[in-house]
Amino acid sequence: MWPRLVASKLLRKTLGSNNFVADFPGNTCSFVDLPTMDLEPVLSPKIVLTDHHDTNKFKVFVSTWNVGGVAPTDDINIDELLDTCNTTCDIYVLGFQEVVPLKASNVLGPDKKKIASTWNSLIRKALNKNSHNHYYKSNSLSKKQHHVMEGKKSYTETSMIQPEFRCLISKQMVGIMISVWVRSDLHPFFRNPSVSCVGCGIMGCLGNKGSVSVRFQFYKTSFCFVCCHLASGGREGDERLRNANAAEILLRTCFPTTMGPSLDLPKRILDHDRIILVGDLNYRVSLSETDTRLLVNRKDWNVLLENDQLRMELMDGKSLEAWHEGTINFAPTYKYQLNCDEYYGCSHIGTKGKKKRAPAWCDRIIWTGDGLKQLMYTRCETRLSDHRPMKAIFSAEVKVSRMRCQSLCLSHRFGQRPSTNIDFQSDDVYKSHSNRLSFNIKSKMTP
Repeated sequence: MWPRLVASKLLRKTLGSNNFVADFPGNTCSFVDLPTMDLEPVLSPKIVLTDHHDTNKFKVFVSTWNVGGVAPTDDINIDELLDTCNTTCDIYVLGFQEVVPLKASNVLGPDKKKIASTWNSLIRKALNKNSHNHYYKSNSLSKKQHHVMEGKKSYTETSMIQPEFRCLISKQMVGIMISVWVRSDLHPFFRNPSVSCVGCGIMGCLGNKGSVSVRFQFYKTSFCFVCCHLASGGREGDERLRNANAAEILLRTCFPTTMGPSLDLPKRILDHDRIILVGDLNYRVSLSETDTRLLVNRKDWNVLLENDQLRMELMDGKSLEAWHEGTINFAPTYKYQLNCDEYYGCSHIGTKGKKKRAPAWCDRIIWTGDGLKQLMYTRCETRLSDHRPMKAIFSAEVKVSRMRCQSLCLSHRFGQRPSTNIDFQSDDVYKSHSNRLSFNIKSKMTP
């Protein structure tokens, strides 16, 4: 069995697939094919169908965490990471690295799905802890929704309950794992989920390093999230290996382009509308260990960031040109002593004879393209591993389809033609709780 497993790892295709874990069955039909109304189009020269798009904003939570091969316990608390008590988002994307130890049996053998299942169970429990409480404290409520709440109390009590979060996509490759969760009431508007794995590790193709990318279409907007674990090493020149890994991931990641009749989808990462990359990118500070530790003790983040390898690549490099990162005003996330707030190597306890590693911001979240505005970028203080988790919240612009059916007829009596418009729109109040499109009928006289 081992030779077959190794051959499968070595010859692993990078093409996208639907081989992932999800709460929902796969659905590849387009948004306009949704069974929302029993209305048949009338093929008549007097009927004009036009497709309009509105732009709505949704909150997207993104995190990355290298858990150092430490298996989660049932009582581990990830509430601080998700912070659902204070902020409610519409989409949650969690990236992990080293969910299993990177030893030969894990790199060459089959993926240990039990670990991914354990992490997903913890995520489900944390996200749905308050699923029936205070949904409308979310900052994303529109004035129209507040008006409906005030004017229709009984409707609010029965229907306006915070929906549960369900897993849209979860995929693991060796130690790299990504898990995407969405509000269950929004699920009908997510289409064409797919994954693509790229190994950049041993022999340039095994999955101890590399990426797991997911994509989907939300209404009329395509999203792509990339979870990476790039080459490690703090020696001079090691950053070139990381740059090469990033370039390989952007080049080799490939998704299926057709998943339905007359539906062309983005193929490459950079072809999508909204793109976010997270992970243990392993970029270090290009200073001596002594100077780095001294600046960290002084909390002189500006000088450290001037010598941060990722920042230099974002500004002057080629692999990650046109990518952006939020403001960093917190301590480096790596490398800590286990179950301690001290950096590794600050004391001689447990480090004799081992490599010392200077503190660095190895764990990062970056994005590219338009339509994304970062609202928050910070670290968490969970002590499970030698890394601290990173998290960010984005406001994402999403194109929402509004189908208009215009009926025209001539009125001989008034010399005018009445125009009747039927607007099919995705009004938040209706779409979120009945999974049906709402429509308005407007009539006006036009000469």
